[in-house]
Amino acid sequence: MITSKDNELVKEVARLMTSPKSRRELGCFAAEGVRLCVDGAVSGAVIRSFFYTEDAMEKYPREFETIREVSPKSFAVSGKVFGKMADTTTPQGFLCVFEKLDKNGNLFKIVRKGRYAALENIQDPSNLGTILRSAEALGIDGMILSEDCCDIYSPKVVRGSMGAVFRVPVQIVKDLTAYIAGLTQQGILTYASTPHEADDINDIDFSEGGIMLIGNEGNGLRPETIRACSRSVRIAMRGRAESLNASAAAAILLYRLQG
Repeated sequence: MITSKDNELVKEVARLMTSPKSRRELGCFAAEGVRLCVDGAVSGAVIRSFFYTEDAMEKYPREFETIREVSPKSFAVSGKVFGKMADTTTPQGFLCVFEKLDKNGNLFKIVRKGRYAALENIQDPSNLGTILRSAEALGIDGMILSEDCCDIYSPKVVRGSMGAVFRVPVQIVKDLTAYIAGLTQQGILTYASTPHEADDINDIDFSEGGIMLIGNEGNGLRPETIRACSRSVRIAMRGRAESLNASAAAAILLYRLQG
């Protein structure tokens, strides 16, 4: 039983919860909550350590065994200590430290007629988490993120994805414009979403699949990224609305991409 807030393991988890730098340096991230921990465990994500309170162990015995069986290290912690580690106001008493999922050499291959989402400079963790969730629900084959997107392993993204972060293949690229330009030259269909002059998504045949690009919440896609794409597309809107929230737009665009 860990009862001290000054325990080094507790401090490390607290850093993982708050610091992207710590997550990068340690090559891992923390996920809190019964559902997220179970989702990670059954999805095959590698668990480094499992922290739990005795109350949570008694309340969720089946879930406890599911996680403990695949965790090399398990630690009981007091309620007060768990509160220091947790990111939520009413924690459930389960927290796992997972190895990062986007390791070098483990990137998925873009295939013709596959369907993918590419995100450029998405900054709101809630948006990124929701887009991941939508991508999984709509059967998207993988997601490509520019390096300047918010940290996919932040607690808000992981929680907002409802476990999709463990299952949707993701790769992070340094230069999204160059990456997309290369795929376009190979004949992969790439679609730049924009609220400006572009083709209506309802008029496009998406039967050949492709990559749907979604840009920053305020500025959209960079002009050079739009130029690198095969085609520009827009969501026709009525009324006086000029644009949609990035996650709402992504859900519509990815739904249409399914053909």
